[in-house]
Amino acid sequence: MSNLRDILNARPKDRVIAAPGVFDMVSLRMAARTGFEALYMTGYGTVASHLGLPDAGLASYSDMVARVEAMARMAGAPLIADGDTGYGGLLNVRHAVQGYERAGAAAIQLEDQEFPKKCGHTQGRRVIAAEDMARKIRVAAEARTSPDFLIVARTDARSSLGLAEAIRRARLYAEAGADVLFVESPESEDEMAAIGRELGDTPLLANMVEGGRTPMLTNARLAELGYAIAIYPVAGLLAAAAALETVYKRIRDTGSSLGAKTPLYPFAEMNRLMGFEDVWRFDAEHAEM
Repeated sequence: MSNLRDILNARPKDRVIAAPGVFDMVSLRMAARTGFEALYMTGYGTVASHLGLPDAGLASYSDMVARVEAMARMAGAPLIADGDTGYGGLLNVRHAVQGYERAGAAAIQLEDQEFPKKCGHTQGRRVIAAEDMARKIRVAAEARTSPDFLIVARTDARSSLGLAEAIRRARLYAEAGADVLFVESPESEDEMAAIGRELGDTPLLANMVEGGRTPMLTNARLAELGYAIAIYPVAGLLAAAAALETVYKRIRDTGSSLGAKTPLYPFAEMNRLMGFEDVWRFDAEHAEM
């Protein structure tokens, strides 16, 4: 499996690496089967599926690193993993980077929000001093054992302090050692173009959130604006939630799933996806004579 740095370096400049959000092991297996150059372990979706809670700083490092390890083991492609604020101060950041790298992630995403953090594209996000975040990035870069483990530096400053400050911070984080820059929630295509112009010397990540604050753009347009990676953190989660609501309401209202408008994944294919065929082969080989 290629590492994420090599994939970024080999990327044609007219195409952006599209990384779908994976939030549990079923979504991970489906994404791995579908085939992608990279995957994104979404904090929003992972906290929702694992704890049933909002992505508001309630998940601990232990909660998340266990999910990273399980997902990275089956990903089949480099896994970019949400590391929130690094779960505390500088020592926590070092611990988180080393833990995520040991767990098999290809990259850790760290953000400059105050703790407890809030999900991007939601209200009330506050950021720490830029110099404090730069120190976190320097510690993160020093803590990794391989330069192929990438540091994704995210700034949430746009919503509270404006685009110019967000760009200034991102540039500072690149100087501190970030490999990929993530300016969260620009609010227009013009703002995204400005990010590309000002920060294009470092690979840029675009966060494509359906219903979020940033316009949804095509892969080709994102490439024109200077982006290298596009994550789709909640597309799978929102699709799954919509399907669940439809089929559950059908069962509630009629006492049956018959006639549900939501397409159902074939049960036989689900068995294959989850690896039952290997179980059946094993049982057949070791059945008592």
